[in-house]
Amino acid sequence: MKSNTPALYVLVLTALLLCGPNHAVQEPLAVAGGVQIREAMIPMDDGTLLAADLYMPAGTGEEGPYPVVLEYLPYRKDEGRTHRFPLFSYFVRRGYVVARVDIRGTGRSQGTLVDGEYSEQEQRDGEQVIDWLARQPFSTGKVAMLGISWGGFNGLHMAMRRPPALKTVISLMSTDDIYQDDVHFIDGMMHIDAYEIGQDLTNALPGAPDFTIDEAYFRERFDTPPWLLKYKRQPLDGPFWDRASLNTDYSRIDIPLFVIGGWYDGYRDFIPRILQHADVPVKALLGPWNHIWPNRAAPGPAIEWREMAVRWLDHWLKGEDTGMLEEPSLYVYQRHGHPPGTDLDHIPGHWIASEGWPAAKDSLWYPGKEHQLAPAPEAIEMALEYKPTLGVEASGSVMWWGDWAPDQSAVDAHSLVYDSPPLADSLAILGMPVVQLQAAVNAPAAHWLVRLSDVAPDGKVTQVTGAGLNARHHKGADRPGDVVRDSVYTFAIEMHAASWTFRPGHRIRLAVNNAQWPMIWPTPYPMTARISSSAAAPSFLKLPLLPPAAQKMGTPFPLPVADPVLPGYSALSAETGSGFAEVNEVLRDEESQTSRVVATNSGGDRYPWGTVRYEEHIAHSLSDPRPAEARVASRYSIVVNTGDRTLRWTGLLEFYSDEYHYYYDYTRILENGEGEELRRKNWTERIPRR
Repeated sequence: MKSNTPALYVLVLTALLLCGPNHAVQEPLAVAGGVQIREAMIPMDDGTLLAADLYMPAGTGEEGPYPVVLEYLPYRKDEGRTHRFPLFSYFVRRGYVVARVDIRGTGRSQGTLVDGEYSEQEQRDGEQVIDWLARQPFSTGKVAMLGISWGGFNGLHMAMRRPPALKTVISLMSTDDIYQDDVHFIDGMMHIDAYEIGQDLTNALPGAPDFTIDEAYFRERFDTPPWLLKYKRQPLDGPFWDRASLNTDYSRIDIPLFVIGGWYDGYRDFIPRILQHADVPVKALLGPWNHIWPNRAAPGPAIEWREMAVRWLDHWLKGEDTGMLEEPSLYVYQRHGHPPGTDLDHIPGHWIASEGWPAAKDSLWYPGKEHQLAPAPEAIEMALEYKPTLGVEASGSVMWWGDWAPDQSAVDAHSLVYDSPPLADSLAILGMPVVQLQAAVNAPAAHWLVRLSDVAPDGKVTQVTGAGLNARHHKGADRPGDVVRDSVYTFAIEMHAASWTFRPGHRIRLAVNNAQWPMIWPTPYPMTARISSSAAAPSFLKLPLLPPAAQKMGTPFPLPVADPVLPGYSALSAETGSGFAEVNEVLRDEESQTSRVVATNSGGDRYPWGTVRYEEHIAHSLSDPRPAEARVASRYSIVVNTGDRTLRWTGLLEFYSDEYHYYYDYTRILENGEGEELRRKNWTERIPRR
């Protein structure tokens, strides 16, 4: 419905907003670039109020009501205005209200902190949030969800619950398989992530700008158990992870999806899987980005993806014929190849349009006697000593199967490596390479790590993709079992999705080893691994070739537009010089064969009411002769200064292991500006290594 008297409509709308029950929507908190932010408190059925920022058109010349786009997160909407105002303004200026809602117990929302990611409580509340947004005077009754990472995940989860007002989801950098893809157990193997550590402390903060410290705050937030501990108690796939994983039944979603991923993001596998399995209209975009909005990507090419997103929303929420369903369902960036390293400014390649995920013809390569990739199986048996600290030399800051990796030569020197001859012609791949290994170890547990790389004529080695497999999951990730010593198992390892063009003169490399530390927690036993192959039982590398008929495009997307800035909100990096830069230091003691990896990170933001700064220090330690005794020690602090007071939260984590257990020791501390301790809480637990 559209009003014939826009100015009168907005006056009436404003009166309804301000005079509704309990003044649910407040006066504008900020106005800039034709967009205003209003806060609303959304009631849940138990009386808890969830806090929402409503990004709306400003002024009295706008028509309405509007469809609503929802982002639903625990990442504190007030502090998030720095980056969300520029992002959301694009949609508001094109006829949408955008709502950002703090999950229960986070940010300015009331209630006890939810007990982890994608909880039943979060999702039940989400249904009520969607219903409330659909019933407001400013709303047409139609809601979409938009989000990246957590917001992309829970958009899928809410669609699985089918609230009537939810008409479509735009999900960026997310996944349908939480156990295999998320940061808690990467490829089914133990992983300690900086995100997990930082989120456990962020969860302990009260809402801005008041930062109220009272007994209710301690009970509902500060004293609540850390999420990391809950996740590490769940090392096996199954119901705990399946509750929020779409891959158990794709028919649970019955509304259209627009999904976006990046070749340097750890969640990129979702894009080909959803195109292959979903029975609803799907638009997919897979570009040369890491875990970031594509209009902010660096290195480039960055694109203005929101232009396509608005046309998608206009089709499903406004009923406009935007031509979206007549266009290809997939736009994917075919990488041309690049040198290793993190100092890239542009990813070379071109865009391809396709209806669905392109069907690939496979190219098979077999490990040979001379460490070559051969066109036919050869009888081989090769041994490799387990080096638990292997991986750090060629991982840099890379802590998942994403981002840009350094030269892989240092890790390859301690791996079983198989190279193709120099290629006479280009060879382009698109999809998920597969490695089959005939493998054995003389220990009851092992990890198998495989990497696909591009070896340039100058010897530099660029990682294209990789994957890992926990050998104890040989019967399934939900049914672990010891590996029988020296018995040969057939392991099929599906690598994470990749596009790449190997150029003439370059070689294809398959590297195999048993460690990728500190990304993957090491298995506890010294061992020797063996790989074998024969015509009857081959090991091989299977590459999905880019179909020759794939439609090459020019530049199908506009460049990112300049976004408005919200006055009073800015990053502190220009002032402090620390910003978000991450520094990694590798210390190796050859006498004891011990490695220590130190990662530091710091930054902050300025707000109208003060500043928030954070500092993080994480140290991973491991000895090659004693792989059972791995350790992570972390210190994470957040300092809030509101002008009249300073508060410091600190989280101290010790996580370590022996042959049979993991040991968790976490302390959360709150101090005032004078260093006086206001609260301390400690959690310790011994977790079986299942």
